[in-house]
Amino acid sequence: MTTHHFPVRIYYEDTDFSGNVYHAGYLKFFERGRTELLRAEGIHHFELAAQGIAFAVRSMQIEFEAAAHIDDLLTVTTEVAAISGARLTLRQVVLRGETVLTRATVVVVAIKTSGGPARMPAVIRELAERKGTA
Repeated sequence: MTTHHFPVRIYYEDTDFSGNVYHAGYLKFFERGRTELLRAEGIHHFELAAQGIAFAVRSMQIEFEAAAHIDDLLTVTTEVAAISGARLTLRQVVLRGETVLTRATVVVVAIKTSGGPARMPAVIRELAERKGTA
């Protein structure tokens, strides 16, 4: 299975008073990693929204193993773990070099922009099939 890599530089605005990345900052990094995985596959949120489809995070399990600091260059890795009718499960990791800082398992569901659940778009199901996770 292919793993998508997305670089993230840590700026002052990402840190708290201790100089470490504030825990909620990792959520932004993970979101960007998920978006860039889709973008790399030619899947764009604005196109899905035009079809009345959006995504919502259903659940997220996070493990914080080490802290990121100002000026660090990190890598967010994202891989498709599983897919079902309306759910997409992703494994994500934030790394500084080879050091794992944070891990997350994220379950994203497809929803209608008008409200209510939606079936996972075919383009996402096809992505999972290409990645061998369907």
